[in-house]
Amino acid sequence: MTEKGDYVPTRPDAPEPEIEEDFWDKARVVIPPPKVHTGIRLDADMLEWFKTQGKGWQTRMNAVLRSYYESHHHHG
Repeated sequence: MTEKGDYVPTRPDAPEPEIEEDFWDKARVVIPPPKVHTGIRLDADMLEWFKTQGKGWQTRMNAVLRSYYESHHHHG
């Protein structure tokens, strides 16, 4: 699926993962926290670079920030 919810067919050469028989017994629904709209000051060149990466650039930027956060945030 795309960000708009449009169906995107699976490539014919995509690998088929092996799913364990009890997969659905152990599965759980995970709902990500809602996003917060904020004003943030960024270096213009960095922002433009992310934008040149195409659709989903904000999601990718969030993923980079989350990765940094998770590597530096000590739980407990």
